[in-house]
Amino acid sequence: MDLGLGYDKIHACPNDCMLFWNENTEKDNCSVCESSRWSNEGDCTTNASSKIPAKILRYFPLKPRLQRMFMCPETAVAMRWHDSERPNDGNIRHPADGETWKDFDSMHPNFSKDPRNVRLDLSSDGFNPFRTMSISHSTWPVMLMNYNLSRWICMKLVYMMLSMIIPGRSSPGQDINVYLQPLIAELKELWEFGIETYDAHTKQTFQMRAALMWTISDFPALAMLSGWSTKGKLACPTCNYDTCSQYLKHSIKCVT
Repeated sequence: MDLGLGYDKIHACPNDCMLFWNENTEKDNCSVCESSRWSNEGDCTTNASSKIPAKILRYFPLKPRLQRMFMCPETAVAMRWHDSERPNDGNIRHPADGETWKDFDSMHPNFSKDPRNVRLDLSSDGFNPFRTMSISHSTWPVMLMNYNLSRWICMKLVYMMLSMIIPGRSSPGQDINVYLQPLIAELKELWEFGIETYDAHTKQTFQMRAALMWTISDFPALAMLSGWSTKGKLACPTCNYDTCSQYLKHSIKCVT
């Protein structure tokens, strides 16, 4: 069944320098490294309609997916769980029980006053889709988790949202921020302006906003997402420049 939730194909520089997106949509070469946008650029038989992009980012727009959560009355009620049904006994079972959530509420009362506004978490890691160690390949999916939902369903696969698929062959490294641009643009719009959304439970529309609260990743992915190296002299992302480390000259590495 077609739910009307498609995805956008956004061409990318083969060296991960930029996306051919927004004001760069019509360009044929990367503005940074001047690499061709097309993998078959040198083929004399190629016309404009048969050009093959060198790399494609598949991006799944966030707004319609969040709006779809409120189109079913039962799910619309579940999106208020953190406010209306969460036990408030002092135990930490859900991110809403933590100090970060409470501090965020006190800092942004206009956002927190409507429990339907969405709190998100981002997670990403690379994997080899070919299931063989003989091929070196790293594709990076970016996932979003919805923390409005209860603790027993927010991490179920059916409620996780695939935001984008960053193509291989290699890891994007620090250039992951290039691929995150469409998502960040949507998140900024959802934070600043929101989007008119129909609530099937109340049978009324409201202005839905969203905030990215956390990221979940291993240390290598944390370095990519944060821009802070998680290896070497200043490896601890918490201590930052106050990290205590020692260089082992015979092992040729730093220990923290």
